Amino acid sequence: MAMETASCPILKTFCFSTNNSSKLYNVPRKSLSFLPPKNYLSTTSSIGKLYSDGYFVNSSSSFSSSTQDNPPQQLALLLEVEGVLMDVYRLGNRQAFNAAFRKLGLDCANWSQPVYQDLVRKSIGDEEKMLVLFFNRIGWPTSLPTSEKETFMKSVLREKKIALDELVMSKSLPLRPGVEEFIDEAYEEGVPVVMLTSYCKCGEKPARSIIEKLGNDKMARIKILGMEEVKQSFYGQLVFGEGVASDLGEQLAKEARKAVSAEEQRIAKEVASMLKLSVDIDTTSSEEMKNVVAALRAGAEYANVPVDNCVLVAGSQSGVAGAERIGMPCVVVRGSSTARAEFPGAKAIMDGFGGGDLSISRLRQIQRS
Repeated sequence: MAMETASCPILKTFCFSTNNSSKLYNVPRKSLSFLPPKNYLSTTSSIGKLYSDGYFVNSSSSFSSSTQDNPPQQLALLLEVEGVLMDVYRLGNRQAFNAAFRKLGLDCANWSQPVYQDLVRKSIGDEEKMLVLFFNRIGWPTSLPTSEKETFMKSVLREKKIALDELVMSKSLPLRPGVEEFIDEAYEEGVPVVMLTSYCKCGEKPARSIIEKLGNDKMARIKILGMEEVKQSFYGQLVFGEGVASDLGEQLAKEARKAVSAEEQRIAKEVASMLKLSVDIDTTSSEEMKNVVAALRAGAEYANVPVDNCVLVAGSQSGVAGAERIGMPCVVVRGSSTARAEFPGAKAIMDGFGGGDLSISRLRQIQRS
């Protein structure tokens, strides 16, 4: 069984079950180093408690503060940053290319908006193809040997990424219209919001810089999930091999062999599979997909909501593919880099937030459909 498809009920049973009637699930607490991750919540840190359903909930949680007297909402939002919170490529990509050209002394290259849009359309957004099309049109630098064109393009793209990161970090680019009201609406309805930065294409630091534009009040209501937080989640410990003691693996293997009923045998094998014990592991997944799936499962874990009751608001193909793999509903908010892309795995495709586009009420309708 593939590690990515391990079900949440299995994780819950294995991790925190308090029913001592079954030896299979009676895992010694000392065998696990699963502790509430540092900065578990974005506001204050305090001692939390373990509920019998297997989730850790901080008593001062910003997720539960507005609904602590009511049953928890069976909905959580996981939001990508680049493309969702901010349409980075529409706002800064052309400027970043021009900055890279200047840095490399390419005075002949300065993309106007019409030129840039034409290159994007003809290359379907592939940036290497954009450079090839452009320099085939105006001519390549005369001092550049044909054999070094690929190295040249990599240099341009490297400088372009640096320039784009600097532009994002300058905080001069605006957030998408309506996204702040969308987050406020989620908070008012007690819906947890988790921002995913761990697999962001632009990198975690620029992604966090984008999130900071929300302001302190909104940041206090959300959870930011970077790679460190993903690795500290229970699922992350299983996937990345951090915090799971070897004696726990030995005990699970032993209990798997001792299991009598067919159901216990199935569960034991499934749990052992997650720990790479005497089973075949699906190694066909790319490293990127492994990180995406780990982030989505960790996001559900932090939000204290089952995976199939979470909704990913995505702007990337990798996010949609990861959500589809684990059965998490997904809604795409189109950006300039995905305007012509198709997302067959998404439950809905929106152009933005508010109005006739994405809202919490609209999202609940999508979830129920």
